[in-house]
Amino acid sequence: MPDRELMIRATAMPTDLNPYGGVFGGWLMAQMALGAGALASRIGKGKAVVVHATDFTFPGAMQLGDELSVYCRIIATGTTSITITAHGEGRERDGDGVTNVSNGTFKFVLLDENDKPRAFDAARINLPKDEIHG
Repeated sequence: MPDRELMIRATAMPTDLNPYGGVFGGWLMAQMALGAGALASRIGKGKAVVVHATDFTFPGAMQLGDELSVYCRIIATGTTSITITAHGEGRERDGDGVTNVSNGTFKFVLLDENDKPRAFDAARINLPKDEIHG
């Protein structure tokens, strides 16, 4: 598995702005959650729901029309869970300038067809042994 994987690319639209004209932090958090959730479902081979979200930072700003790229990386696994970091980079709409705009960590639990936690086979992914928690 690569160090990080591009999961979402989206353009900030007028409905994504806060009252001051910048991109709303809640929109950034939602995009990171969507990207991390897509990775958790793909790696977990099924339904994955977020049970914990933490460590959010917003070190840079995005403007209307800027492009957000969300990169995700699995940092830990448990018996039924996957923990993923998400990193958002904003690229200015009419240029190549890139800014770190958001970071966060999400923990997902894998569910079976009855919405009960199910076991995750961490051996299927390539994490260094000291990063896999059981």
